Amino acid sequence: MSFEYPSNVRFKCNRCALCCGDTECKVRNILLMESEAQHISSKTSMPIRMFAEKLEGSEPYVYRIKKTQEGKCTFLGGYACSIYRIRPLVCRFYPFELKTNETGTHVFSFTSECPRVGQGAKLKSEYFERLLKKAAALDEKTHR
Repeated sequence: MSFEYPSNVRFKCNRCALCCGDTECKVRNILLMESEAQHISSKTSMPIRMFAEKLEGSEPYVYRIKKTQEGKCTFLGGYACSIYRIRPLVCRFYPFELKTNETGTHVFSFTSECPRVGQGAKLKSEYFERLLKKAAALDEKTHR
């Protein structure tokens, strides 16, 4: 797969949970593919309707995780994600986003909103390749 990624970017998550809820500047939509919703449901023994709401017109995403009154992800407790090991792809990607350009090349970008961008080790192509493979595997699962 052909992809581009930001060179010389540093990032190390410190689990501050900024990405897990709304901020003054951004309303979060934590999106789920069907296979992700089913997997979370299976692992937590919660029906999907308890933690997500159906979406229309956002394929391949078909659900959005519900939020607390404070605008935080329903799975966030303090600064800890209760489903961290099975968290959705959009959570695994943050602060990066993946789009496909007109030539079919996958292009990674990032948000400077995350306070940890610029911290930690410089990310190499292998980091982005792993993210891309996770996305491809999930997309394949969704289209079976």
